[in-house]
Amino acid sequence: MKRLTSILLSVSQQPRSPMATEPLGPAHDRGVFSCGRQELDRYLRERARQDQERKTSVCWILPARTDRREIAGYYTLAAYSVSPGALPPEVAGKLPRYPLIPAAILGRLAVSEKYKGQGLGEYLLLDAMQRSLDQSKSLGLFALFVDAKDEQAAGFYGHYDFIPLPSQPLRLFLPIKTIADLFA
Repeated sequence: MKRLTSILLSVSQQPRSPMATEPLGPAHDRGVFSCGRQELDRYLRERARQDQERKTSVCWILPARTDRREIAGYYTLAAYSVSPGALPPEVAGKLPRYPLIPAAILGRLAVSEKYKGQGLGEYLLLDAMQRSLDQSKSLGLFALFVDAKDEQAAGFYGHYDFIPLPSQPLRLFLPIKTIADLFA
């Protein structure tokens, strides 16, 4: 939590940025996006719009500042549920004894190679956290989950205090209460 608080403080002290995410739309040029991970590029090109039209997830785009059709980065958010038995015992013990606990999941997060090293991954993650917190005010959400693609990605999320599931170390979560405290 200390690390997250210092990150949010540093972001909040920077000059206001015209950066803003928006849902993926027909005007966004998905064909030229390349993040260096073929599965993430392919998802954006071939499946993101379909998933959005089917209402299974929303793909949030960060347009490039110079050309709003160009995609600098993206992430997807969807509804999710988790069995309390999958959570660390010290967390599960504090939850109601329901078979499934409601949550949100950040399924994918990618930054174009052209824009790497500019803090956009962090910006997109904070945006996803804020959106999840906002949704938790309308529906019950225990946490924001992420599916890390590999150990390096798990390290990225761990840097922001995400907690790995004991039986699935590449699936991590951050309680909404922690996010609420961060943005308070």
